[in-house]
Formats: sequence, C-alpha cells, structure tokens
Amino acid sequence: MSRAVVPEQLARLPWRILFLVTAISGFGLVMLYSAAGGSLRPWALPQGIRFCVFLGGAIIVSRVPEDWFRKAAFPVYGALTLALVAVELLGAIRGGSQRWLDLGFIRLQPSELMKLSIVLACARFYEMLPSNETRSFGGIWPVAILIGLPAAFVLKQPDLGTAMMICAGGATVMFLAGVPLRLFVGGALALAVAAPLAVNFLLHDYQRNRVLIFMDPESDPLGTGYHISQSKIAIGSGGIWGKGFLNGTQSHLDYLPEGHTDFAFATMAEEWGLVGGVLLIAAYVLVIRWGLDVAQRAKSRFARLTAAGLSMTLFFYVAINLSMVMGLAPVVGIPLPLFSNGGSAQMTVLLCIGILMAIDRQNRHRPHGF
Repeated sequence: MSRAVVPEQLARLPWRILFLVTAISGFGLVMLYSAAGGSLRPWALPQGIRFCVFLGGAIIVSRVPEDWFRKAAFPVYGALTLALVAVELLGAIRGGSQRWLDLGFIRLQPSELMKLSIVLACARFYEMLPSNETRSFGGIWPVAILIGLPAAFVLKQPDLGTAMMICAGGATVMFLAGVPLRLFVGGALALAVAAPLAVNFLLHDYQRNRVLIFMDPESDPLGTGYHISQSKIAIGSGGIWGKGFLNGTQSHLDYLPEGHTDFAFATMAEEWGLVGGVLLIAAYVLVIRWGLDVAQRAKSRFARLTAAGLSMTLFFYVAINLSMVMGLAPVVGIPLPLFSNGGSAQMTVLLCIGILMAIDRQNRHRPHGF
C-alpha cells in the first residue's frame, strides 16, 4: 500500500496475516451459512458481526506497547482467576456445564481468556526470574501453582479440553524458558501412570466414556461413539473435491451433532473435500509460522516467551480439534479457531493475534506509546 494514500500507522499493519485471518473466518462463515441450511441465522450473521468487532479490537491491541502487557500480566491473571470463582458461584449452565458468565451481549467464558493469560503470567515470571535460577526448584513450583490453580477450577466446571489447553500453554512457556527436559519426561511418565486412576476416579462419567470410546468408537456407534463415527463419515464422504456447497448430508440431515461448533471441520470437509481441508490447514500453518517468526525476532525475554507461547496456543487449538474430529483423540470440546461458531473462543484467538501484532510492531519499529 502506498504511504502517500494510506496513513503510515495503517500501512504498517501486517496485512498478509490480517488477510489470512479474515480468509479463515470468512470460510467459517460460509460453513456456518451452509450448516444452517442456507441461512445467515442463527450462526453466520452473529459470528460475522462479532468477527468485525473483535478484529477491530485486535488492531487496537496491536498498538499497545509491550510494557503494558508486561505490567498487566499478573493483574489480569488474578482477575480471571476471580472470574473462574464467580463462574463456580454464579455461572450460567448450558449443556450440563457451568462455564459462562452472562454479560447480556455475550456469554463470557473466562476459561477461554485464561488460555492467553497463563502464557503472559508465566512469561512475566520467567522474565523476572534470574536466568541461573530457571532450572532450580524455585523456578518451577510457583509456575506449577500458577498453572494448576485455574486448571483445577476449569476441570471442575467440567471442561477437560480447556484445562488441558491451559496446562499446555503454561508448560510450553516453562519449556522455552529453560526448565530441564527431564522434568517434562518425568511428568509425562507420571501422567501415564496416573491416567488410569484419573479416568476411573476423577473424570465425570461422560468424560470417562469419551476416553474409553475413543479407543473403540464402533463399540457404541449410536451412543457415546456417535459423534466420532458421524464425523468420520462426513469427512470420508467428502472425498477429494467434496459434495459441493450446501450439498452436505450429514449436517443438513442432523446426523452430525455440533456441526457448527466442535465438528465444524467435518461439516466443511463433507462439502469442500480434501482440497478445502488442506487449504484451511495451510492457512493455519502460515499464521502459526508467522507467530513463531515474531518470537524469534523479539528483543526481550518476555516478548519471546509470550509470542512463542501464544503461537503454540494457536497450534494446540488447531491440532486438538482436528485430532478430535478425525477420531485421533477423545472428544474434549475444543473449537477450531476463527472457524467454529462461538464468541468467547473467537475473542480469545483475535486477542492472541492482536498481542502478536503488537510484539511484531515493536520488533520492527520500537516506538513509544501509541
């Protein structure tokens, strides 16, 4: 864009990433339109309006100085932890889960925002910690508490998928900060040993059934395994080129549950086939790669850890959802970012993009203030 026509601050925006993000969301709106039988309501129109609002918010966030995120990391973490307590006491119940605070214009899911906050809080902690203490016990247990406290509240809602995302985001920052690899190996082994006990005694019945049915979905194709079985049918029936826009049968005939949220990829793959799926995944790869490039160029330890942690959070969103809808992982309720219907998840992902743009802007220009 010519700076003679476009204001300098506008010209400096990462337009390629904004185009990719808009393309992913636009493709999602097309899918939501189809899932509703060729109607803008009840999903496509509200989702489109929210995207425009949150994208504008992301662009505003991109103008925020890095130091503001640094100073806000712990206060925001504390506020969201209190919000998780409020969800436990006052939260709206939907689908048997208590995860939302009803704010009128949106049902806010604080656990979604905690996925970002945990990255900022952990990055801030390790920036404050002297580098030679990262591998010490004092460099591990405070972060373990930072991660474990909100994860425990989220697990109680119950929301296993989001709890896993919070743990994964925090653990990623710990690893990148230099926490010894042997601790992660030991933790993985301990988790493998404890997993059978957790499945039998800690998880809710429906969560336990999802884990068990993942191992053999055909054992109960009309019951607990119904979601996975129908998702596989939808994806497989799309073939290479798909059945064509508005010609999907699994979602239109209501065989595919949650075809506009958790299983949005299956709805898309039935109509757009392998080609549509590959293009969508490629777009996600480009966005995540850009985020990792931002981390590599970052000037401060906080910015590097934050950018890398947020980029990997986006990766976990995509990887877990795609594994879930393809039957490669248990169904844990993780939406496909910018594609699935949902206001809180959309807001979280665009905030993530906004923070990455802010870090990228300061990497390139290092201005002061707005």
